[in-house]
Amino acid sequence: MKSRIFRATVSVAIFMVISCIAVIMGVLYAYFDKQYTNELSQEAVYIARGIEMEGMDYLEGLNAKTHRITWIDSDGTVLYDSVADPAQMDNHSDRVEFKEAIESSVGRSIRYSNTLSEKTIYYALKLNDGSVIRVAATQYSIWIILLGMTQPILVVLFAAFIISAIITYHVSKRIVKPLNEIDLEHPENAVSYDEITPLLKRIAHQNREISKNMGELKRQREEFSTITENMSEGFLVVDNLAKILSHNQSALNLLGIKNNVENKNVLELNRSESFCKAIDLALNGKHNEQMMKLEEKTYHLLANPVYQENKVIGAVIIILDVSEKEERESFRREFTANVSHELKTPLTTISGTAEIMKNGLIKPEDIPHFATNIYNEAQRLITLVGDILRLSKMDENNFSSEKVDVDLQSIAKRASQAVLEEAKKRNISVNLSTESCIVSGIPSILEEIAFNLCDNAVKYNVEGGRVDISLTKEGDKAVFSVSDTGIGISYDEQERVFERFYRVDKSHSKEIGGTGLGLSIVKHGAAIHDAKIDMHSTLGKGTTVTITFKCVDKGKI
Repeated sequence: MKSRIFRATVSVAIFMVISCIAVIMGVLYAYFDKQYTNELSQEAVYIARGIEMEGMDYLEGLNAKTHRITWIDSDGTVLYDSVADPAQMDNHSDRVEFKEAIESSVGRSIRYSNTLSEKTIYYALKLNDGSVIRVAATQYSIWIILLGMTQPILVVLFAAFIISAIITYHVSKRIVKPLNEIDLEHPENAVSYDEITPLLKRIAHQNREISKNMGELKRQREEFSTITENMSEGFLVVDNLAKILSHNQSALNLLGIKNNVENKNVLELNRSESFCKAIDLALNGKHNEQMMKLEEKTYHLLANPVYQENKVIGAVIIILDVSEKEERESFRREFTANVSHELKTPLTTISGTAEIMKNGLIKPEDIPHFATNIYNEAQRLITLVGDILRLSKMDENNFSSEKVDVDLQSIAKRASQAVLEEAKKRNISVNLSTESCIVSGIPSILEEIAFNLCDNAVKYNVEGGRVDISLTKEGDKAVFSVSDTGIGISYDEQERVFERFYRVDKSHSKEIGGTGLGLSIVKHGAAIHDAKIDMHSTLGKGTTVTITFKCVDKGKI
């Protein structure tokens, strides 16, 4: 603004100076030109009287230094000239001033030099005898006069420039100061010029509108941020150049990004084929879904284009962690396959035996043996179905009974009694050492846990081995432990023994019996009771499984 005021002031000053110089020079030049012409006319009159009185003698005795005097006969012949030889001069009958003098007694003309630097003024007066006396004077043209005044004019312009700069500085400072002091947050309270009052009112109105809109935008942004930040799903918004406009923390967590990603290209987060394909298709206007593997995780990508006036301006990408779903699906397929296999084996045996008996291919004395096989396989099926149902209930936490206070000592004793007969057949000693430990639990599940551990200790033991069952109280914990001197479990398999249908010794699984679900039931039962499972096993030496429960506070019993 100051520069504009300065330029305007300087321009006006220079214009006024030049205009004044032009007007003054024009007026003065015209004035002096007129005066000069009057002088020439008076001088011509004096000379004319002298000639009429004395003739040529007057002219020859006249000492003309400032003006040129020429006496011309009526036919244009030059009779006398104060500068040149009349005999050498041309006839002047065609001169403008001569013609005018002949016609109207007085003639006047102006002629410029070739360079326009000088002009000659001619004044002619007709005498009584018809001849013409002409007086001429030479003077500088107005352009030469202006050129001669260049230095003072430049000084005046420079002074005008300096004075304009000083005036501009002070004036602009005074003009701008009230404007700079305006509080744009509350312009209606400003003391300023009347001319800008309507503008300040408009600014105040716009400030109120902007404040209102900003408040609404802030509220919406906070709501949006609250929603997206509390989403477990990843959320990304990109523009048509794949630059990240918005995201939530879950997206960074799922993709394993810790740095700030604002305004970065989304492909910097992940360059896998499925991720790039999802972004590319979305930015080309196609909704698509992709599955992406990242380390041990599986993600489901949902990519949707964002349109504005039928033009794709960006995309929204939702990242869903479906690792657990995929794991469950894989587990379901594996479980279904295992169940099918486990059911198929006894059913095949039952069907084959029944078919032989149906066709009468069995001797009467062998019928009890085949009937026993059918019975054993049927019992195996019943046990398998029962274990599967129990596991399903545990998976769904579907139990009709609530947790009650249970003494684990009685459960440990019943479990040891249940396996005692089978242990005696293989000469396995069962040692029980317990004390009273009250826990909060579901009795039927606790029975399953204790029995399965004791049953496995006998099944996978060696002839003449030993099983030690102990229940001790350590502070507020009840520690139930079952140890055996059996075949043991290799370190690599210790994590897998709790999987469904997983058996350590697959070659002897039929002889040993069981469904392969015992330790799975133990694992799920312990989880229901918030108990901790520990396993220590050495291949060929035996296994110890320990489950730690939290005891019930005595004050609550």
